[in-house]
Amino acid sequence: QVQLVESGGGMVQAGESLRLSCVVSGDTLTVYSMGWFRQAPGKEREFVAATSWRGGEIAYADSVKGRFTISRDITKSTVYLQMKNLNPSDTAIYYCAYPSGGKFTKTRSDYRYFGQGTQVTVSS
Repeated sequence: QVQLVESGGGMVQAGESLRLSCVVSGDTLTVYSMGWFRQAPGKEREFVAATSWRGGEIAYADSVKGRFTISRDITKSTVYLQMKNLNPSDTAIYYCAYPSGGKFTKTRSDYRYFGQGTQVTVSS
């Protein structure tokens, strides 16, 4: 089992920033990629960003490119999502995710574990 605990969500005004954190623990592989997803009310859970073990491969959804940055501190088993210039369409529950086999992927079905989520609400 892999445990994922997100934090850092909150309520902000449009244009402001937030940084989400996700602490990873449990029975992980030695090397593994990580991802962030989000789910807005009434919508499917969607890919936001992914990073490989040392950040050599990084991917973003088109909707967040240039505004969000994924990073990680492998010494702290923590993955971050820095979100800038937030807008109301970014309102969602944000989940970090651990992929099967630790692979780098943007496909939701490739992720085996999701955290409990952290709410991000952006008002106009």
